[in-house]
Amino acid sequence: MVGLKTIALLTLSNVFMTFAWYAHLRDLRDKTWLVAALISWGIAFFEYMIQVPANRIGSQVFNLGQLKILQEIITLTVFVPFAVFFMKEKITWNYLGAGVCLAGAAFFIFRK
Repeated sequence: MVGLKTIALLTLSNVFMTFAWYAHLRDLRDKTWLVAALISWGIAFFEYMIQVPANRIGSQVFNLGQLKILQEIITLTVFVPFAVFFMKEKITWNYLGAGVCLAGAAFFIFRK
């Protein structure tokens, strides 16, 4: 249950992170970089309010390397739909390649 709670919290945290990092590229193009940064920091605040407890909870069942690879897998899982549906990007074979690389990373970091 701790593992699932960690994954759920990291996923929610990553949604905030993805918007904080990239949404300004679409929605704040007409604003100065400082305004975009301040808005992004405001969004990132909520990311950290979820991410820090998620990693603390997750450290009960995952080691540091596992937490990091888990976060990267979640990042790609959240980022691809964001890129397609919010940013209107086209999916390329590079996304599949990145996914395969992360699957390999997961295999090695989670094997006994």
